Amino acid sequence: MLGINHKALILVIATMATISACNNSSGTLNSDNSSPDSTSPGTSGNAPVETKDPNSTYKPAFPGQTRAPGVKTKTALNITEINSTLDHPWGLRTLPDGRFLVTQKTGTMVILTANGKQQKKITGLPAVLDEGQGGLLDVNIDPQFSSNRMVYWDYSEKNNEGSILAIAKGKLSADETKIENITVIYRALPSYKGTLQYGSRILFDKQGNLFVSTGERAGNDIRMKAQDLSAAIGKVLHLTKEGKAVNNGPFAKTANAKPEIYAYGFRNPDGFDFNPATGDLWEAEFGPRGGDEINIIRPGKNYGWPVITYGIEYAGGKVGEGIQQKAGMEQPVYYWDPVISPGGMTFYTGDAIPEWKNNLFIGGLSSTHIARLVIKDNKVVGEERLLADKGERFRALVTGKDGALYTVTDGGKMFKITKK
Repeated sequence: MLGINHKALILVIATMATISACNNSSGTLNSDNSSPDSTSPGTSGNAPVETKDPNSTYKPAFPGQTRAPGVKTKTALNITEINSTLDHPWGLRTLPDGRFLVTQKTGTMVILTANGKQQKKITGLPAVLDEGQGGLLDVNIDPQFSSNRMVYWDYSEKNNEGSILAIAKGKLSADETKIENITVIYRALPSYKGTLQYGSRILFDKQGNLFVSTGERAGNDIRMKAQDLSAAIGKVLHLTKEGKAVNNGPFAKTANAKPEIYAYGFRNPDGFDFNPATGDLWEAEFGPRGGDEINIIRPGKNYGWPVITYGIEYAGGKVGEGIQQKAGMEQPVYYWDPVISPGGMTFYTGDAIPEWKNNLFIGGLSSTHIARLVIKDNKVVGEERLLADKGERFRALVTGKDGALYTVTDGGKMFKITKK
């Protein structure tokens, strides 16, 4: 090193470091420190909101797939508890006049005023198996509800083999106290003896057909049915209002496959909504111990459970082979470890809080908070925790006609969130 100019040496080292950094600017998949690089859209540079250690040493498939940068709502919020007497609410929908239709897990529905006060109770529905995670689950109204008053819902139904997820429809009576001409339009076979992980959520597409998510029923002896195209569990189904397969589905010509299957490989999908910015169908599901996921649902795609997962068994061992990626199986847009136990979810479509426009809100059950996710180019670029001080399990969310965000909790409460 004798005779070398020290300033020149420093310049050479700095230049080599710059070249090395440029060559690696795109990041490395599955690196120990996976995070969005400085050019990622929306990257705030803030620390993730999750500070606890993950359950596993699994690494994300791409930067930003988990532990997105923390963000904070700038708008001053007014959070109001507007109901505290609901009976284990599960599904939540807005009615055309601004009121709310709510299912209660024990087997009834209620209609709430726009201010959250109970106005009507709807009884006489088919018997539900209100055990474990079963009961009266999701509800949705026909796109032409204003003229036909048709309501669709799903629930756990007891039978000789155990129980099954059933989907029913009927007409809301003129006095709003009962459902008339009830018809069960679909049952998600096979039945199973357990009472866990039925799913489920119901959405309508632009053609007026139903998308329904179904859980794989949890048992080690049945969860592989999520990969079985002859079984309707662990799936996203595409059904007509009569419960038939929508024509020309991705598996319509596949031997031994149920033609109503739209996508498969799900564990327990309780979150379901269309992204208003793109029209894409998004889904959120429970992982085991770690590995809660968000997915964009594409026709015919396999979302991997229980072959690939970012979670481990509750007892601590590997799920299957303990792999997170496999050819022919989709990667989640985002995942959590530790879990939040995602309940219902909704994209915010109101105007009351402009900075929330098209953000995704997910009810955390075990985590007892609402997760706000900022989405850009189908990636999560920011995460915030809301209402964490309430100590509630957030089951379902919806944007109200007034632009406020509404949520119901397992504890029987309803909250309204809007700007001050």
